Amino acid sequence: MADRIDEDAPPIELRGVSKRFPTSGGGHLVVLDDVSLTMPRGQTTAVIGPSGTGKSVLLKHIVGLLRPDAGEVRVFGVDMARASEAMVYTVRRRIGMLFQDGALFDSLSTGDNIAFPLDRHRPELSTRQKRERVEQVLEMVELPGLYDRPTAALSGGQRKRVGLARAIVMEPEVVLFDEPNSGLDPMTSDAIDQLIVGMKEKLHITFVVISHDIVGTLNVADRICMLYGGKVVASGTTAEVTHSDHPMVRRFLGRNLVLPEPGDPGVATLPHIG
Repeated sequence: MADRIDEDAPPIELRGVSKRFPTSGGGHLVVLDDVSLTMPRGQTTAVIGPSGTGKSVLLKHIVGLLRPDAGEVRVFGVDMARASEAMVYTVRRRIGMLFQDGALFDSLSTGDNIAFPLDRHRPELSTRQKRERVEQVLEMVELPGLYDRPTAALSGGQRKRVGLARAIVMEPEVVLFDEPNSGLDPMTSDAIDQLIVGMKEKLHITFVVISHDIVGTLNVADRICMLYGGKVVASGTTAEVTHSDHPMVRRFLGRNLVLPEPGDPGVATLPHIG
């Protein structure tokens, strides 16, 4: 049933999903082409691939902002393209999202940014209860005491952490990350990766990470899906994908990593520099 939550279903499951968009020349651009993918509960699935290969479009399908031309996108068993508006809203309340640019409101304080979803979806909470919850998640993202800090005064890394705090403040079961390392220096990027890993282990949340950062992907992912030309060209555990013999997978990952040969039990490593 499209309008029923299935607690035993995978958090996210795509079945034969295709999506195309019209072009100015009167044709169509195929962005997703018969994509099937399951994202297991409590694990981090990274979706990688070159720019323009459908990663962000896939995220928009998961939250119901886009509908597939063919196939099904099921979130907690709910078919997001065919469910009622009320059910889509119910599903979205179980999902948090960290946007690429943080999407923070500079006119609000750090704490008020994080509390924004609570103000919208948890009106039964008192002002004190909301502040306590916000301060709790600030501790989780290692930014204690920053409730009243002006958002405009935050560094890039702090903005990412505040965005993560806002994504988890509603205690979601799934969190979607759109390029969590974008625009960060290597040390700050590594700190964000470690925070994501710690959050998954502590909160048992299902994470979906869209990323161009191959090294960061290996740091955080339990599973990897690579899209190329709108199709899934590799999907499996991190070890399985880094051992793939698909030429595009090896070309894409090999720009940043030294890959083991298919059948070699070794692991992917960083290239030696110097």
